[in-house]
Amino acid sequence: MAVLEQELARGPVAHGWPDQTWTLERIKTLIGRRFHKSVTLSAIAQMLHRHGFSHQMPARRAVERNEEAVTGWVKETWPQVEAPRRRSGPSSSSRTRPASR
Repeated sequence: MAVLEQELARGPVAHGWPDQTWTLERIKTLIGRRFHKSVTLSAIAQMLHRHGFSHQMPARRAVERNEEAVTGWVKETWPQVEAPRRRSGPSSSSRTRPASR
């Protein structure tokens, strides 16, 4: 684990990724390259959690974010894209004989 921590501390860019974001997929790839082991994503998440790592979320929104464009999209485009809600009605517990009750 100490070697993995050192590799993680070097950062994703040092390992060939274009940004400074560690994801479980990237850590899985790093473990495969460095240790020649295959580990599931859930096992990686558990291992990292046991060693004090936690999920990180951005502290603030992106500088490039245009709030007016987002608001306009939500009001105009989203209602057209969103699927209509299903009305509840009589149903059947049988998949093969829908008319049976």
